[in-house]
Amino acid sequence: MEGARPVAQVPARHRRRPRDGWDQRRFYDYDIPANAKRVVNASALRKGKGWTVVAMDVDQAIGEKRGSQYGKIFQRLQPAGYTRETFAGRTAHKLDAARLQQVSDFVEQMRKDYEVPGVAIGIVQDGKVVLSRGFGVRELGKLDQVDGDTRFMIASNTKALTTLMLAKLVDAGKLDWNARAKDVYPTFKLGDAATTDKVLVKHLICACTGVPRQDMEWLFEGEKQTPETVMTTLGTMQPTSGFGELFQYSNPMAAAAGYIGGQVAYPGTELGAGYDQAMQALVFDPLGMNDTTFDYAKAQTGNFAAPHGYDIGHKVEVMGMGLNNTVVSSRPAGAAWGTVNDLLKYVQMEIDHGLLPDGTRYIGEAALLQRREPQIATGVDRNYAMALEVNKSDGVTVIDHGGDMGGFHSNMMWWPEQKVGAVILTNADEGVYLRGPFKRRLMELMFDGEPQAQPAAAATVKANREGFDAFVKLMQWPADAKALDGLAARYRNDALGEVNVTRKDGKAWFDVGAFSSEVATMPQPDGSLAFVTVDPVAIGFMFIRADKDGVRKLIVRDGQHEYVFDEVK
Repeated sequence: MEGARPVAQVPARHRRRPRDGWDQRRFYDYDIPANAKRVVNASALRKGKGWTVVAMDVDQAIGEKRGSQYGKIFQRLQPAGYTRETFAGRTAHKLDAARLQQVSDFVEQMRKDYEVPGVAIGIVQDGKVVLSRGFGVRELGKLDQVDGDTRFMIASNTKALTTLMLAKLVDAGKLDWNARAKDVYPTFKLGDAATTDKVLVKHLICACTGVPRQDMEWLFEGEKQTPETVMTTLGTMQPTSGFGELFQYSNPMAAAAGYIGGQVAYPGTELGAGYDQAMQALVFDPLGMNDTTFDYAKAQTGNFAAPHGYDIGHKVEVMGMGLNNTVVSSRPAGAAWGTVNDLLKYVQMEIDHGLLPDGTRYIGEAALLQRREPQIATGVDRNYAMALEVNKSDGVTVIDHGGDMGGFHSNMMWWPEQKVGAVILTNADEGVYLRGPFKRRLMELMFDGEPQAQPAAAATVKANREGFDAFVKLMQWPADAKALDGLAARYRNDALGEVNVTRKDGKAWFDVGAFSSEVATMPQPDGSLAFVTVDPVAIGFMFIRADKDGVRKLIVRDGQHEYVFDEVK
């Protein structure tokens, strides 16, 4: 799922390559006490001898829900007289052997630079697979190579497949995008009654209802949750902005969409089973996606990739699956495993407006394309539709979606007018930084674009390392012994369950059930103290010490929510 793991804010200064008409660009993040609940950063952009400086000091909750608006501002912050490159009116080149080799060389260089063990990519053009290959290994320490049939977690790319299942039901006359969710599934609930009454089926997957990201419940309690409890928890959530006002991404809403669709297809089944059956019968089987599955035991046999992440010493390690396993209860939002070759079949069907390779109509064009109708703006000429991002900011239309879980980051994309599509799957957290340059490089090669992808990717490698080093410098590592001694053995929050603290040899581990990690201490500028998880499976989760009146407490926050854990005596 997108942005599945929160990472502590770190102070850093990043130099980035010249772009968008600027001769020099610098970005600054500031060390702010966690309890201030603010985001403070600045950008300095030089053109000639003049500098343009943008400073932002904003409440954390406001910053999160208005992220798309801030993005729109920076997307068009350019020097006077500068004309942004556009590919409008250009004819796409054939991706011949020479161009495909440039793509492959670029991906392999990025893989090495970002220390990603394994990457798989695939490209289709004019109805044919022109490239499907892997780079590197499935798991560090082993020799097995990645290829186009290697299974990766595809995370939030699952959402687009879920909306395809819903579109099949719409096409069959069994579902209406504009039906009220509670009329389709009577026990559906979101917040209060007034909010519930407004939610249509399409709202479940449009990120346009104002429901904020609220993932801590499944990240901390995922091993205990079921599809039924996910739906129940959704009933406690409430939008923090109006319908249609702001882009706010919600995994629980997307999960509800899939489960409701499963009940339409197979009434009366258990929620998870109904969804699984619907996806198999309506999506995976007819598209020939034989290696795409929600069966984790099956997925992790044979040709599959293991997740990886950095430890606190910036060493890439194999990551445990504990955090990733939590998404099973919310699987329509991001739990599928798949391969490049399977996802290319899906992408080709999208390009062909619902036709299969043999010319058979898989789905009616109207129901399919309704999923691409803009629902909420994410930038200038960028809109989120039904679990699809529709981007026209470069003068041509590209439709895509990404996926992010622990150690797995991916993207699938297609240019419908040019009949080109692509998929990239990676097995490390740094893989998230390969996706944008990969897309950009394809456009450069298709449209003779300015060579931005390679220098941008190289600059980000350096900036990431600087940011990581700054993050680590804020920590006390090994952790402060006195602070560890002051921890209770158990803490509890009604929504997130228990945190159990274990100690050995002067170290401490936080175990939340779904995952466990050693912690470092991080003194805050206001004199408070945070404990930060440092193992690859969960690096960056911050617990603020908030002892009060003799009661030991810890606080965990996401962008718009705060959870207080009280000592269990």
